[in-house]
Amino acid sequence: MKIATLVGARPQFVKAATVVRAIASHSDIRHVLIHTGQHYDANMSDVFFAELDIPKPQHNLDIGSGKHGEQTGRMLNEVEEVLLQEKPDWVLVYGDTNSTIAGALAAVKLHIPVAHVESGLRSFNRRMPEEINRVLTDHTSDVLFAPTDSAVANLAKEGLTGSKVVRTGDVMYDAALHYASLAEKRSKVLHTLGLTPRNFTLATLHRAENTDQLSCLKNLLLSLDRVAQTMPVVLPVHPRTRGVLAREASLAALTKKIRVVDPVGYLDMNMLERHARLVMTDSGGVQKEAFFARVPCVTLREETEWVELVEGGYNRIAGTNPDRIASAVEAALASTPNWDSPLYGDGKAAYAIIEHLQQTATESVL
Repeated sequence: MKIATLVGARPQFVKAATVVRAIASHSDIRHVLIHTGQHYDANMSDVFFAELDIPKPQHNLDIGSGKHGEQTGRMLNEVEEVLLQEKPDWVLVYGDTNSTIAGALAAVKLHIPVAHVESGLRSFNRRMPEEINRVLTDHTSDVLFAPTDSAVANLAKEGLTGSKVVRTGDVMYDAALHYASLAEKRSKVLHTLGLTPRNFTLATLHRAENTDQLSCLKNLLLSLDRVAQTMPVVLPVHPRTRGVLAREASLAALTKKIRVVDPVGYLDMNMLERHARLVMTDSGGVQKEAFFARVPCVTLREETEWVELVEGGYNRIAGTNPDRIASAVEAALASTPNWDSPLYGDGKAAYAIIEHLQQTATESVL
């Protein structure tokens, strides 16, 4: 069996790392790694391949950035050429990026089966490009690997049921467990930044709806500044956010008390998450990683795909209003939820994915 894995953005490198490792345990599986180049900055791409021990991609398409339609169209064209050359039995796509939908569309038009890892997530906000990507990918794919019970329920509401839906658990939980000890050995980020464990807040801001609207970004920076009055706030800054701060001096002035640093690698991020007192983020992946690290989270958006974290009291939706965020921060710091809840499986999701694909391939031959 030959599997082609398609990645393009930083969170997908983490997810794919666990599946690539599972594939490596099967000598009868040939694997092709395709990198669209959606994230092309060294701090957002190269360092992840090195740290996570992901093999060098056989195909790097170097697509780069661009408007959604332009970027997705270029990916669709380039991925199709690679798939025609490689002729895989399965194409694996991950998450909800433009790389995800481009890979799924290219494969299905060539009649190559598609498996969607991290299927069934819904924010129910159709203004988010990611929401459109994940819905279309789910309805295009042949197998849907859902990480949670709520994801399975979302798929059922859309008529996606039966054997094509497989509840595997979350591959990001696999990664968090696998790389935790490695992060402790290798990462020096706490020492470098002069941080005391459990005495700082980790923040991330990258979504276009937050960084492209100056009023939203101002409110978020004011909120981080407020937290920084009582404990250090570390903000590994996304290139998009860095660009806005470089152009807007009034916003940059709000970061004087915030530790603004360049994007960090996965091991450093793992270390920061596990030793933070609080996480404040607009990232879906970081919300989950905060839970894995047993750290309360405040989400700087109006919705989340990970509803089970809100229902369990691990995460609080705060939007972009400073007073609302302040209330959420206070509640999060006072919370004592049950961190032992097995929301995301047993840490073996990647192996379940590969075993299912092998079984499906065997049944199709018989």
